Order: sequence, then structure tokens, then C-alpha cells
Amino acid sequence: MTTDPTLRAKNAREGLRLKALVARLSDADLGRPVGHGWTVADTLVHLAFWDLRAVTLIDRYEKEGVKASPADVDVVNAAVRALGAAIPPRAAARLAVDAAEAVDRRLEALPDRILEEVAAAGNPFTPARHVHRGEHLDEIERALS
Repeated sequence: MTTDPTLRAKNAREGLRLKALVARLSDADLGRPVGHGWTVADTLVHLAFWDLRAVTLIDRYEKEGVKASPADVDVVNAAVRALGAAIPPRAAARLAVDAAEAVDRRLEALPDRILEEVAAAGNPFTPARHVHRGEHLDEIERALS
């Protein structure tokens, strides 16, 4: 199986999009609702969590090999939303950018062999971080317009 040769470029593109969005967000923007009871800041904490989870799994896979790591997405997202309420909005924005940069760096250096093992294991995390990032950036941009 061959990994998507554009994966890293797509992740980098959405990472730059995130960084540019965060740079222009006002404090009022960070508190804006995006839907389903989430604010822009909450959504950024959500992005940070899932990117940091991917970094943690990459670290584990490099040491121990790739194996399943199921997560109950609804439960995790509820907990992340509660944590997001406790994180200052500007810190949430910085955390999202830092987490995206961290996972993109790790994926950039990750051998294709491990990416192939991740796919074979049913994608215990999604190396295509750009998809998740892009969906939420679209939501945020809609909320701001």
C-alpha cells in the first residue's frame, strides 16, 4: 500500500490556514458560537486535543509498533469541551497552533512504513490531519462571517 504522496503538503496547508486564522482572531471572535454549544475557542481546544493524541500515538508506535487505540469519540469530545471551558480562549488558540505544528512535524519525519501500518490497523488515528482541521476551520470561518 502506498501512502498519499500529497498528505504532508495537505496537512501543512491546513496548518498554515489554522495559524493565519488564529492570528486574526479577536477575543470576541474566540467566544463566538460555532454551533452545538461550542465556541471558536472550544473548537480550537478540540483540534488541539486530537492533534496531540496523534502525536502521542506516533510516539507509542515508533517504540512499540502500531496497534489499535480505540476512543469513544463522543465521550472524549464531551470531556474536551468541558476542559475547553477552563482554558483561557487565547491559550486555546495558541495550543491549537502548537499542536498542529507538532503533529505535522512528527508526520513529516514518520517513515511511510509506519503510515502504512496505521492504515492496515484501521487508522487508530488519522494521519490526514488536514481533513479534520479543514472541517473545523470551515465551521469557524462560517461562524465569523
